Amino acid sequence: MCGLPASGKTTYALELERRGYVRLSIDEVVWRRIGGRDPGVVLAPEEFDALKDEVRAEQRVELVELLRAGRDVVVDYSFWSRAARDDYKALVESRGARWELVYLPVDHATLRRRLAVRNRENGANAVTVDDSLFDRYATGFEVPDGEGESVIA
Repeated sequence: MCGLPASGKTTYALELERRGYVRLSIDEVVWRRIGGRDPGVVLAPEEFDALKDEVRAEQRVELVELLRAGRDVVVDYSFWSRAARDDYKALVESRGARWELVYLPVDHATLRRRLAVRNRENGANAVTVDDSLFDRYATGFEVPDGEGESVIA
């Protein structure tokens, strides 16, 4: 999966999960580990990033195990950088498996409207993304181009 917040990655990945794929989601594991949106649990940005890195490392191991077992897997991450996408492609190929990069391009106005709704929700798949955070994400996002991506519009 590849796309900005609210582009539909998780919705698409959940459909694949219903069809038998194993879905790996950093957001959901991090959400569980910090106790959801308990107002008493607030992590400093560096602690939050460290936790995400820890979960990502664990899920890489899980991905390899699932590929070894011949399972279909959807990695429900944003994959904002080409380097991260290339890293996972190499990992999958090194295990003799086939990857597919699914990119969900959505215009920024639509994403902002979706985020306005999602930011009022509660849950692992409704992480709050305010305007300044969205701007930072959008600025850093490397659009896949010529990477073998499937574009879902």
